[in-house]
Amino acid sequence: MSFTTILFFTFVVIVGIQAVYYLIFLFSFSIKRPETQIKKHVPVSVIICAKNEAENLKQNLPLVLNQNYSNFEVVLVNDSSSDETLEVMKQFKTNYGNVKLVDVKSIEAFWGNKKYALTLGIKASKHDFLVFTDADCKPRSNKWLAHISSKFSNQKAIVLGYGAYAKKHFSLLNQLIRFETVMTALQYFSYANLGIPYMGVGRNMAYRKELFFNNNGFNSHMTIKSGDDDLFINEIADTKNTAICTSKESFTISESKSSFKDWIIQKRRHVSTASLYKTKHKFLLGVFYTSQLLFWVLGILLFILSYDWIWIVMLITLRFIVQLLSFGFTAKKLNEINLIFLAPFLELFLITTQLSIFIANLISTPKHWK
Repeated sequence: MSFTTILFFTFVVIVGIQAVYYLIFLFSFSIKRPETQIKKHVPVSVIICAKNEAENLKQNLPLVLNQNYSNFEVVLVNDSSSDETLEVMKQFKTNYGNVKLVDVKSIEAFWGNKKYALTLGIKASKHDFLVFTDADCKPRSNKWLAHISSKFSNQKAIVLGYGAYAKKHFSLLNQLIRFETVMTALQYFSYANLGIPYMGVGRNMAYRKELFFNNNGFNSHMTIKSGDDDLFINEIADTKNTAICTSKESFTISESKSSFKDWIIQKRRHVSTASLYKTKHKFLLGVFYTSQLLFWVLGILLFILSYDWIWIVMLITLRFIVQLLSFGFTAKKLNEINLIFLAPFLELFLITTQLSIFIANLISTPKHWK
């Protein structure tokens, strides 16, 4: 058997793995209709941890404070900011009766560690149901809190929401960031939908306070600068206690990074936590990303080696059809429909970037959350 024939059969296996993964793990969520039933309002504490976010707080905090919700407080955590963040928070506290302020002073043991600041904010909150977002996020509607909190029940103590990025015209970086965000959401929503939740995003998620204290907070990974969202959810989420919220009114929206350098720094921070996931999650995610990388490498290599192009085109077409079905339905659900036909090109760009980030993280580890 020739070398190219071995490559071809390997490529067939890789395409099969990708097709099975998309159809079994991802497609069931992509076609699931979001539930929009609003339940009775439970008291919630919204926790926002901010470091040097004065301008974002001025723009976005009014949209949080003016939610159409009967009983909630907003806990603002100033994480040793060097700008006017604390003064802005004090002004909001003066103007709104449901704002609580926690001013975190920098100490050597937890310098640059968002988890320490968040822990103080959680301890200061008065309600059992906690909703988390970031200072650079704004709710998509005034029913954000109502939709997120409606997923809590006697069994469901964790709610995973979607944090979108605002669209920017004629920006490849913005399209790439939004594509990666949709793909990440497709995965963590799909896994949760199948009863194997593995992460959430701090821009939009919620859980009961008792889960935090029963788990001893972030103690098991306090020395890791990232992971207040995904590592914590990876620890506490299980088959029965996790719900997802994908109604468009429940989204939060952030401004994406404006330079590739800033985005790479952000992604390095996020990627650095994946090695600490549970073994089953690392295995499943590893199979997907490895087969995704090999799909492109082997497909391009077989074309270069002039293997029977008809078979290669057929296999590539099959894989893209399966991918676009899953991604397309999800993109429509998450209000990103204009990314559907750019998906193959953005995927190739993203894989190249992720590979470089993986290599960079092997050389050095990101140090701080900001």
